[in-house]
Amino acid sequence: MKEKKSLDTTTEDKIKEAARKVFYRKGFAATRTRDIAEEAGINLALLNYYFRSKQKLFELIMMEALGGLIKGLLVVLNDEHTTLEEKIQKIVARYIDVITEEPEIPTFIVSEVRNNPRMMTDRLPIREVLDNSVFFRQHRAAVAAGSISEPNPIHFFINLLGLVVFPFIVKPILMAGRGIDNSEFNQLMQERKKLVPVWIKMMMGS
Repeated sequence: MKEKKSLDTTTEDKIKEAARKVFYRKGFAATRTRDIAEEAGINLALLNYYFRSKQKLFELIMMEALGGLIKGLLVVLNDEHTTLEEKIQKIVARYIDVITEEPEIPTFIVSEVRNNPRMMTDRLPIREVLDNSVFFRQHRAAVAAGSISEPNPIHFFINLLGLVVFPFIVKPILMAGRGIDNSEFNQLMQERKKLVPVWIKMMMGS
C-alpha cells in the first residue's frame, strides 16, 4: 500500500514538473496534454488518469506559482519585528533569488493573469496583502509622522514589481542588446538587491 502511494506521488510530481516546464515555455493556449505527457515521459492515458483536464492541471501550476510568491510576501509584510526599510530589503532579495532560479515565472504569470485576472483575485489573499499587513500599518504611521511623503502604499507595490520583475521580462533583449551572458545578467540582478531598496526609499520620500 505504501509502495503504491509512493508511486502515485512520484508520478504526480513528475507530471506537475513536466506541466510547469511546458506551461512556462508555451503558455496555456498553445500547450497540449500530449506535450505534457511527452515531457514527463509517460503515455497520455496515464496523464489523464491523474489529471482529468489540461485546465485543472494549469490552474494547479498557476496557483502554486502565484501562491508561493504571495505567501512569501505575506511573511515579510507581517513581520512585527522589522522596519519598513528592512521589509523592502527582504522582499527584493527574496524575489530576485526566486526569479533567478525560475526566470520564466514573471512572463508566465503576466501573460496568463491578463487572460484570467479573476483566478488571482478570487483565490489569493490579495486584500490581506494590500490592506491589512503590518507593512501598511507601519507605512501609515510613517506618513503621519512625516517621514514618508508618498501617502499611497500601492505605489510601493508598483515600484517593487517594476524594479524587481521587469528586468527578468526583458532579459532576452538585455542579453542580446548588451552582449551579456546568463552569468553576467545574474550578477546584475544580485547588484540590484542593494540598489532597488535605495531607489524605492527615494521614491517613497522616506
